[in-house]
Amino acid sequence: MSLLLLAALPASTNYQLNSYGIGSGGTAGSSSTNYEVNGITGEQSGSGSSTNYQVGAGEAYLKQANVPLATISNPGSWYDKLQLVIDPQNNPTDATFLVAISTDGFATTQYVQDDFTLGSTIVPTDYMTYAELGSAGGVLLRGLTRTTVYSVKATALRGAFTESQYGPVTSAATVDPDLSFDIGVSVPYNVTLPPYTLSMGSVIAGSVTTATDNIWLTYTTNANDGGEIYGEGANGGLVSASTGHTIASASEDLSTVSEGFGLQDTSVSQTSGGPMFEVAPYDGGGTNIGEDFIDLDEEFGTSAPVKEGVGELSLMAKSATLTPSATDYTETLTEVAASNY
Repeated sequence: MSLLLLAALPASTNYQLNSYGIGSGGTAGSSSTNYEVNGITGEQSGSGSSTNYQVGAGEAYLKQANVPLATISNPGSWYDKLQLVIDPQNNPTDATFLVAISTDGFATTQYVQDDFTLGSTIVPTDYMTYAELGSAGGVLLRGLTRTTVYSVKATALRGAFTESQYGPVTSAATVDPDLSFDIGVSVPYNVTLPPYTLSMGSVIAGSVTTATDNIWLTYTTNANDGGEIYGEGANGGLVSASTGHTIASASEDLSTVSEGFGLQDTSVSQTSGGPMFEVAPYDGGGTNIGEDFIDLDEEFGTSAPVKEGVGELSLMAKSATLTPSATDYTETLTEVAASNY
């Protein structure tokens, strides 16, 4: 007796799956020149997670992007921004990353947008490549709130249905806006205590006299656009109450005039940031001086945050043969620092 067996295999007009059973040893006929059926056998047993780690199972898990690392920091003592750096963890160069950020332990969550500000919703452009996120140098997150702790975590995507879990959380805090300003009267550089008194000594007729001590202005600010140091004089020159005469101040070369008084930016430096720079007309050399203005005039400046910027001022004077002799020639100088937030 003959026995005829018939079987219907899964098929369509264009494709046919010859074998669709998956055994412990794999299957036959699950691939062709152009197509392949992936399969995974076996079952997970025991616990798949612990406090710090989790075992994923299944084909979908194997296709997920590698979990990235996100680091946030404040190396510049910033009040409105923080630095974000992504470690792609060997994801391919076309992988994209989404960064979640929170100030309350992710009870509420915002996301880093493609202009590096924060938003409460996600759009496709918020998934950015490693290059778009600044590569190893990272990017600056902007528009943050001062004195606030921010926490970040990141997820990676390298194709449909491949988004990884979020990686570990790191945190950093913004600080308050800061400006510090100190004055010293000494040689060499030193920060001294008030009252600040500087002697010109004897101002010999026809000779340019430079004060023995210099004025040192020490300035620190974390303002995004830096700041300035301004100076002014109460009298616009050296005034003698006993004679009623003023050795008037002007921006000029003392070697070419009969008498005068003014200031010169002798040097400028900083520990980091900036740089600090000298401002005309105080930036001349030799016997060139800037006027002792009776209203504030900029002497030093910086266009970026600076740490321990130091500006050095020298005072110079010259008297004429007909200048009345007196021991009470004085001037009161005021120095003011400002920051551009």
